[in-house]
Amino acid sequence: MKTYRKLVVAHAKLFLREPIALFFTIAFPALLLTLLGIVFGHGNVPYPGEDFGYIDQQVPALAGIIVGTIALHSIPVITANNRERGILRRLKASPMPAWQWIAAEISVNFVVAVLSLVLLIIIATYAFGMRFAGSWGAVLIGFTLSAFSFMALGYLVASLAPTPRVATAAGQILYMPMFMLSGAAIPLMLMPDGVQSVARWLPMTHVVIVLQSLWLGGEWAMRSIWVLVAMLAVGGVLSARLFRWE
Repeated sequence: MKTYRKLVVAHAKLFLREPIALFFTIAFPALLLTLLGIVFGHGNVPYPGEDFGYIDQQVPALAGIIVGTIALHSIPVITANNRERGILRRLKASPMPAWQWIAAEISVNFVVAVLSLVLLIIIATYAFGMRFAGSWGAVLIGFTLSAFSFMALGYLVASLAPTPRVATAAGQILYMPMFMLSGAAIPLMLMPDGVQSVARWLPMTHVVIVLQSLWLGGEWAMRSIWVLVAMLAVGGVLSARLFRWE
């Protein structure tokens, strides 16, 4: 346990030394929320059966950007860099259990994701009068499932990418369509029917669906929940089998 705590501290320090990762994980979603709030205000955007404002729906949607950024930008690139520099090979050869390194990294990434979401909530509440109709416990469970499902995908990309450049490109290719089409940046209900049909195949769309439903007092979106559970299971198993330490 002592080793794990030291690894968590080490990962946290390494993350804080990456200004680009800090910006896109914490600052970018907050800036995007502020910009969207200024442009669209708190006007009503139809949500099935409810009368919530734009910001009420956008905060849980932006949570998809948070988990996607960590999973597809940070994890693959940092892992590929550590592999290329020989850090992973030395860790694998050390007496320390290899899983502790991964567990500490996952823990730090999850805490950063939660802090980023809390920042969104603070801004939305005090700057735009956000309303919340759900259960914070349910939202935390949904957010945790979303974060771990996407991190499993991120480690799968990290396992397959041979170099940091490939990891960056692969992460961007997966991330950008989801950023634009999942409802995380633009409400899905405002998109044409054809685009919505395509968006249903994107993992981030299911993050948005789950969190918006829980946030606005709706029921668990079980179809999307099962998609995220399948992502977590398949991504976790494949990344564990394919992960390369050198």
